[in-house]
Amino acid sequence: MKTISVIGSGSWGTALAIHLAKLGNNVKIWSFAKEEADLINNERKCKFLPLAHIPENIFCTTNMEEAIQGSSILLHVTPSKFTREIAKQYKSYITNQQVIVCSKGFEKETLLTLDEVLQQELPSNISTGVLSGPSHAEEVSLGIPTAMVVASTDEALCKNIQDTFMSETMRVYTSDDIKGVELGGALKNIIAFCAGIAKELNLGDNSFAALMTRGLVEISKLGVKMGGKQSTFYGLTGLGDLIVTCLSEHSRNRKAGMLIGSGLTIEETKKQVGMTIESIDNIEVAYELSNRYQVDMPIVHTVYDVLYHHLEPKEAVKILMTREKRSE
Repeated sequence: MKTISVIGSGSWGTALAIHLAKLGNNVKIWSFAKEEADLINNERKCKFLPLAHIPENIFCTTNMEEAIQGSSILLHVTPSKFTREIAKQYKSYITNQQVIVCSKGFEKETLLTLDEVLQQELPSNISTGVLSGPSHAEEVSLGIPTAMVVASTDEALCKNIQDTFMSETMRVYTSDDIKGVELGGALKNIIAFCAGIAKELNLGDNSFAALMTRGLVEISKLGVKMGGKQSTFYGLTGLGDLIVTCLSEHSRNRKAGMLIGSGLTIEETKKQVGMTIESIDNIEVAYELSNRYQVDMPIVHTVYDVLYHHLEPKEAVKILMTREKRSE
C-alpha cells in the first residue's frame, strides 16, 4: 500500500485517484476549489464524473503541503496552462517523490512539453515521467479495461508506476520515449477537434478515415522532427489515443469542434463545454511548431485558419480536398 498525491481534482485526476484507491492505496487529492474538495470528502462524488463513487481512502484538500506530505508518487493532473504555476507551488514540498505528468498539452508561451516545464521547475534529483494513452476519465472511474503507457528515462520509475497501476482493469506498458508519448497525447487533440467539426458538417466514414489517417501522418512527422520515435506514434499514445478521442462522445475536444462547426465562437464554446479544452491552445502551438521545424501540416494550418482567420468549416474541407496532387 502506498500514499499517492494527485495534483488536480478534475475528471482525470479524480478517475486516477479512484483507480489507485480501489487497489488499496491511500490517495490525497489537491484541489484549487474548496467546493470540489467538500463534494469529494463529504458526499464522495465528483461533479465531472456523475456515475462514479469516491472510495473512503481518498481525501481531498486545498492545502498543497498537506496533499503532498508523506507520499511516494505525485501525479500532476492540471490543465497545461497552469502546469508551471502549480509546479512552483509544490516544488518546495516534494522530497523524493516520483513526479508523473498525466496532463496532455504544451506550455503555450514557450512551446515546451509539460515534462520539459517540470524539468525546469523541479529539483534536479526528482525523477519525472509521463503517463498517457487512450483513456477517458469516465471509463477509468468505472473500471472499464484500459491500456496506457508510462514513459521515462528512469527505468526504476517506469517499473514502479507499472507495478502500482497494473490491475485487471488497467494494463500499463513502459517506454523511454518521453517526447513521443507526450507529443502524441497533445497533438491528437487537434485532430479530435477537427473530427468534431467533421461530425457537425455531417461528413461520412470516408471523411473520418481520411482525417484520422492523414492527421496521424502530420502528428508523426512533427513528432519525429522534434525527437520522438516513429513507432511511438503508431502505438497506444499515438494511434490509440487518436482513435478514442476522435470517435468518442466523451471527448471534450471533439465536442468543442462540433460547437465551432455549428457557428459558435471560441469563448462560447469554452463556456458550453465547461472544462478545459486543450485542443484550442494546442492548435496555436502546433501551428508555431510546424513553422519552426518546417513540417508541412495542412490540417493544422487549415483548422488554425478556421479558429483565428474566420475560415468557414465547409470551405476548409474544400481547401484540404483540392490541395496539389501528390503521392502518399
